[in-house]
Amino acid sequence: MGERRIGSVEVLAAVLVLGLLLRGHSAFQAPIVQTWAAVFVSIVLQALPFLTLGVVLSAAIAVFVSRDLLVRVLPRRPVLAVPAAAVAGVVLPGCECGSVPVAGALLRKGIAPSVALTFLLAAPAVNPVVLVATAVAFPGQPWMVAGRAAASLLASTVMGWLWLRRGRTEWIKMPAHDHAHGFLSQARHDFLHAGGFLVVGGLVAATLNVLVPGRWLQVVADQPWLAVLAMAALAVGLSICSEADAFVAASFTQFSTTAKLAFLVVGPMVDMKLFAMQAGMFGRRFAIRFAPATFVVAVLSAVVVGVVL
Repeated sequence: MGERRIGSVEVLAAVLVLGLLLRGHSAFQAPIVQTWAAVFVSIVLQALPFLTLGVVLSAAIAVFVSRDLLVRVLPRRPVLAVPAAAVAGVVLPGCECGSVPVAGALLRKGIAPSVALTFLLAAPAVNPVVLVATAVAFPGQPWMVAGRAAASLLASTVMGWLWLRRGRTEWIKMPAHDHAHGFLSQARHDFLHAGGFLVVGGLVAATLNVLVPGRWLQVVADQPWLAVLAMAALAVGLSICSEADAFVAASFTQFSTTAKLAFLVVGPMVDMKLFAMQAGMFGRRFAIRFAPATFVVAVLSAVVVGVVL
């Protein structure tokens, strides 16, 4: 019997049990702890329904929908297929964890790398589940939904065209064939994998909210470029699933719309878990070139769209 790994469900259960055991303790009654708990619980509870829906839809697509469908609907010319692949992400729900194996399958089927990589970047950021979650996280701010969609489509399309012009096939290690999963096993795997990052992201966001003095955050938030870079770097570090990241971004009330937009655009395209997944599937030579370029393009796209908004 193999060694059992601790997953997100175990982490979440441990946090909840610990909270129940300590709720009567005097230290747990401290205002700062109460505030931390309230922020953490609100982030997780708001995000879980969208994370669950996204995982179910993603598993259904992975198991029941033929990947050959994209091959048939995409234009033959790569320069036109790149924006088409970006738009295709709008109708295919799923998180960034699911987009990596789908992109690998497209490469195995002979799809141009520029097209597969465009889909890899666009789908987690512009699918309907993510956009609805963004609307719920930012009530009364429809420009956040429109801005996220526009900036993500722009960044993914630019990266596709950039790879078309500058990318080299020898940088990509062709992914190995993956094993088929049933619907329940696929959904369970995706939920356990993505849920852990949501829990960690909620813990970090709540901790930052209560431990970092508001005046410090305000100093960063008052510097436009510093605020954008700080939120973009935070998105990379937190590695939150795209179906839940809007709720974390909304909790940073000191920051501008553009800085929050950078968080929402960068996160689904470049973060620590994605780098590891891309390096594992496409090779480290690919990841160390693709991730930094994507980060720069995503930040600039968010700034351009944020200025327009």
